Amino acid sequence: MVIRKFDSLIHWNFFLCLEKDLETLSRYVEFCDPNFKCYSLEMARILLAASSEIDVIAKQLCQKIDNNSRADSINQYRNEIISAYPNFPNFKVTIPRFGLNLTPWEKWNESNGAPIWWTAYNKVKHHRDTDYHQANLKNVLNSVAGLFVIILYFYKDMAENAKLIPMQSLLRVTEDNFAGSTLNIIEFGINYKF
Repeated sequence: MVIRKFDSLIHWNFFLCLEKDLETLSRYVEFCDPNFKCYSLEMARILLAASSEIDVIAKQLCQKIDNNSRADSINQYRNEIISAYPNFPNFKVTIPRFGLNLTPWEKWNESNGAPIWWTAYNKVKHHRDTDYHQANLKNVLNSVAGLFVIILYFYKDMAENAKLIPMQSLLRVTEDNFAGSTLNIIEFGINYKF
């Protein structure tokens, strides 16, 4: 797979836009357990955008792992990604501002286990008339956290060397995946460990 110079961080930039949308959403809906079932048009938009981007990146990550990869479904992605990165499903994301801890890919520890937010994404995408309520806060937060994790793996070398800048503002990793920070030319970047 060839990454053209002009789009080398396109996925990171897309994630930053969705994270900014989450920050805006937090002004109207408090990010807390009692609100996890709250749903809205804006949450549906973020869920669809984040999950669709995950589909794109997962396919590209599988191709990075194996140039001959033909993975094109969540279960096929799981098999190839976990084969290369066994700790992937256990990667934790925190939202310190709201005291939330998420493990968006933990269902991948089960054989044939798809993340709950992925199932919700497909239901909202294909059956919005009956499953619109699944575009809820819990699924939205986990889908964006899932996007964050898969992007870190996709840009693994850059992530380890604090080159994913500008830095995100809402989502963080736990101590297990934090290796310090580095002052790049004009701003700090996070050194991630995998």
